[in-house]
Amino acid sequence: MTRVILIRHGQTSWNVKKRYCGLTDLGLNAEGRRQAAKLSQRLREELIHKIYSSDRKRALQSAEIIFKGARIEKEGDLREMSFGIFEGQSFEEILRKHPLLYKKWLKRPFKVTIPGGESPMDFKKRIMRVFKKITLHNKGKTVAMVCHGGTISVILNHILKSEDFWKQIPASASLNIIEYKDSKVKIKLFNDTSHLPR
Repeated sequence: MTRVILIRHGQTSWNVKKRYCGLTDLGLNAEGRRQAAKLSQRLREELIHKIYSSDRKRALQSAEIIFKGARIEKEGDLREMSFGIFEGQSFEEILRKHPLLYKKWLKRPFKVTIPGGESPMDFKKRIMRVFKKITLHNKGKTVAMVCHGGTISVILNHILKSEDFWKQIPASASLNIIEYKDSKVKIKLFNDTSHLPR
C-alpha cells in the first residue's frame, strides 16, 4: 500500500487577514508554529519514508517543525498557485477593485485566469505532474507532502473527479491522507484538525 500524507502549512499573518498568498514567501506566525508542533506530536508514531515540501518558507518551516531533524526534499512544483493581481489582497479589497472578475473566478476557479497569475490549467498540470512523480517513486511507502491549500485541493479534486475547488481546501496544519491499494485510490482522511486545540 502507498500512503500519501498531505499537510497544509501552518498559519501565516496573511491567513489571519484573509489575504491571498500564492508565491509571496511568507513565514509562519506564532500560531502557525504552534500548530505545526501539535501536528508533530500527532505524527510521532508514523513511519514516514520520505518528506517533500514546497519551497515556500511557510511550508518549509512547517515541515522542519513537524519532522524535526528529518531530511526534507524541496519541491518547487508543490507551490501554491500564483494569484497575479489578487496576490496580497483581502477578499474585500478584491471585491472593491475587481468585482466582476472576482465573482467570475469564485464561481469557476478552474476556468478563469487572474491577470498576471498562473492559468488554472497550468496550475493543475504542474501539481498533478509532481504528485504522480512522487507517488510513482515511492510505491509501497508512506510519504508526506507539506504544501498549500490550493495544491491539496487540486490533488483531491483529481481523485474525486470533481471541480469543487473551494470545498477541498483544507485548514492550516490539517491532515489529509490518501491511500493506494490494489490499484484503487481512497481519501482516508480530509481536513483533520483534531490535533489542534480548539
